[in-house]
Amino acid sequence: MSITRFILVRHGETTWNKEGRYQGQIDTPLTAFGREQGQKAAQALKDVPIDVCYASPLSRAVDTAMMCVAAHGLPVNTDSRLLEIHHGEWEGLLSDEVGKTYPELLALWKSTVVGVTMPGPGGEDITAVRDRSMAAFREMAEKHQGQTVLVVAHDAVNKAVLCDILDIDLSHFWQIKQDNTCINVFEYQDGKWRLVLMNSTTHMGFLYSGIEQKGL
Repeated sequence: MSITRFILVRHGETTWNKEGRYQGQIDTPLTAFGREQGQKAAQALKDVPIDVCYASPLSRAVDTAMMCVAAHGLPVNTDSRLLEIHHGEWEGLLSDEVGKTYPELLALWKSTVVGVTMPGPGGEDITAVRDRSMAAFREMAEKHQGQTVLVVAHDAVNKAVLCDILDIDLSHFWQIKQDNTCINVFEYQDGKWRLVLMNSTTHMGFLYSGIEQKGL
């Protein structure tokens, strides 16, 4: 079986990333800096052979993906299985507000992660996010054998996927960092995954120093 190569990118900074709000599946736009991040990622990828592109249907992912494939002349295919975790009643709240309203649940989310279901209608747990995301990646791996696939997704999705391909428990979720427009590279062949690069932000240079990730 031929190698399928994946380039997994997190979307650029959004208004709610900047404010420290939990956005989950709420559609929030990129900031001017987020677009600058996207353009820098696109520049880093312009000479890399890319055959197909997929993204979460949220505009922050689609807009980042469109910048990344502009030089390649490729369309962006959306897949709802790549949506960010649904944060339920946390969506739209500042990190401090979540801490005051849901102190015990937030403590569990920031520690054990596994088995923590976001409160309210639609709220997900990280296992469900991993399962739906990995179903999409396995499908892409089979469909695009011998090709390079660019995927633009989200913080929790990327971390869950990386845990799975590294064959480590989701309890290691917080030990993986995914900065805005970071680039990850991994490969799939004969049912096995191989990590090549993780959380690379060298394309941002000095612009990236001091950026703090507050909310998802």
